[in-house]
Amino acid sequence: MSMRLDSEHFSKYQKFVPSFLQSGLIKVFYRFRSMLYRGNQIHCNCCNRSFSRYLPPFQECPGCGSQSRQRLMLLYLKNKTDFFSKQHQLLHFAPENSLEKIFRQSANIEYLSADLDSHRAMAKIDMTNIQYSENSFSVILCSHVLEHIPMDIKAMKELYRVLSNDGWAILQVPIDKNRESTFEDFSITSPEERQKYFGRFDHCRLYGRDYKDRLTEAGFEVTVDDYVRSFSAADVEKYGLEDWEDVYFCQKSVRSL
Repeated sequence: MSMRLDSEHFSKYQKFVPSFLQSGLIKVFYRFRSMLYRGNQIHCNCCNRSFSRYLPPFQECPGCGSQSRQRLMLLYLKNKTDFFSKQHQLLHFAPENSLEKIFRQSANIEYLSADLDSHRAMAKIDMTNIQYSENSFSVILCSHVLEHIPMDIKAMKELYRVLSNDGWAILQVPIDKNRESTFEDFSITSPEERQKYFGRFDHCRLYGRDYKDRLTEAGFEVTVDDYVRSFSAADVEKYGLEDWEDVYFCQKSVRSL
């Protein structure tokens, strides 16, 4: 029987370890995986190391645990925005460890991580009722969070409100591109039914191609950037990217100001 070494599987057992030992355990886990998958077939831009392969099911880096969507996010921030060249006030929802480390070390970033439940985040924030004034943040990053929130349009409007007039946000969600319209049914509440209909036990909906329309309804001017298609097949494999994933780059609509 093969041993699963992805972080999601590891976290199921991590909760049984006393909290004061968890940090050391995580370091040992990643160190072991890094040695096990030594090589130069792939390169993770989050930890800047090379390995023999990424790990299923989410193209996870053996060294830092980054997934394909985090590596795409970082490539986009570096190559398509002024994120690392200009002073920014960043609000980062559900902070991914592989990205948080980079953002915290960037001298130009005034960083705030946020989550409703996670103990790792710097601030406990309900996305449908953000406790900050209008125009507080020049950049907002939110990846695979909105599908967990029942009132997602309300959350989008709050993100719009706290974003500065000249700021921008990247708001990613899992999307079924075979669906024209988003599917949601609030009578579906059990983890088993949500897994069946929405793809995960803790999702509230399955977004379709109308996701952009929902962001527009909240006030955003949305650019759907197929940035990943600008990479060669070799680079898609090297960075472990998903060639179907678009970037949803959102700004405050001039019409709404």
